Amino acid sequence: MYQIICIILSGLLSLIVTQAQADTSKIIATGGATTIEGSAGGGIVPWAVINGYASSDQWSLTAMNSAVYVDDFTLHSMGASLSIDNRFELSIAKQTFDLDTLGGKLGQDIVGIKYKLAGEVLYTAMPQISLGLQYKRVDDFALPQAVGARDDWGLDVYLAASKVYFEAIAGRNLVTNLTLRATKANQTGLLGFGTATNNDYTLQAEASIAVLLTDNIALGYEYKQKPDELSFAQEQDWQDIFVAWFVNKHLSVVGAYVDLGSIAGFKQQQGWYLSVEGTL
Repeated sequence: MYQIICIILSGLLSLIVTQAQADTSKIIATGGATTIEGSAGGGIVPWAVINGYASSDQWSLTAMNSAVYVDDFTLHSMGASLSIDNRFELSIAKQTFDLDTLGGKLGQDIVGIKYKLAGEVLYTAMPQISLGLQYKRVDDFALPQAVGARDDWGLDVYLAASKVYFEAIAGRNLVTNLTLRATKANQTGLLGFGTATNNDYTLQAEASIAVLLTDNIALGYEYKQKPDELSFAQEQDWQDIFVAWFVNKHLSVVGAYVDLGSIAGFKQQQGWYLSVEGTL
């Protein structure tokens, strides 16, 4: 999967240069950014929007490269997605989680599917509502199994609702999103799925809110609720404050301050997130 993503990234970036003026129907920023799991959204929360700028009878290809740097760990994520008809999204992502203090690394592959069920993020009273699935598999199950995980793969199911409210705050547009996720993942899957004593799904809430300071710059906040099932160490919720700059319909950059709480016994994991995304 790593080689596939690299090919897509290099091809996409070269095409951006030659097609920077290509016309698409959707308004800038309405495709959101790309999460560390490869789907359209913020940085850590998937939204109901479909990645890229494809409208009806159009397609869009998106690729991203992201990194999260906190006190004792570093997460790298590369991904790509294909969007069709502003309704269907297929995504892939490769995550590498470096254990900077402990030594070694973890990783997982993620394949996602998202389908828009109803509504529009801009022009209907009903929010845009989408259903998503994410299949995840860890690279090496030895460490997750040693700390109590049951399986090396899992399937997350989520339902997301996104809505833009025009001129909601001081004349600026407000973007909101609420996602409900059913999951067995420990640390989003990097530490496996389920436990020896509990293999049930738990329902987790995730939310995002952002103000468009200009037509192409957004300031926002995200919160990601996470299960706490492994007994060896506490798992805490994630949150971030982000700034997204949609340079044009083909290039966007997102930076954030992140608070990932306690990870594998290492408390107060705080730091920075940076993501660069290209879109056709």
